[in-house]
Amino acid sequence: MSEVLYEANPSLIRMYPFGTILAVLLIPVGVGILLLLYWYLQTKADKLIIKDDEIVWIHGLISKQYTEINMSSVRTVRISQSLFQRIVNAGNVEIYTAGDNPEVVIKGLPNPDQIREFIKGQAAGE
Repeated sequence: MSEVLYEANPSLIRMYPFGTILAVLLIPVGVGILLLLYWYLQTKADKLIIKDDEIVWIHGLISKQYTEINMSSVRTVRISQSLFQRIVNAGNVEIYTAGDNPEVVIKGLPNPDQIREFIKGQAAGE
């Protein structure tokens, strides 16, 4: 059984920082709680798990879609961060295997540099 090196869902406050603050302020009106609930469910719909030999991306709440990528087939890991994402240590992760389009794209993950290091370290065979 392979060891789990990293496991995370996107973070609500990191994905929608200003929207979260605005939604909290709008809770007395009734709209804020609906926005927070919608965004919370969006963050729970994605999950990234990095093991020593594979990357697993799980997408969906009711019906789920699993994408498993063997660590040896990873060609490129791209991390993109806005200024605010850099401040809160979050980022968007794209994992490329073959071709020009990424196999996996997940927005708002915490510790994106750690993700890249885990994948690079495991893909190189340590």
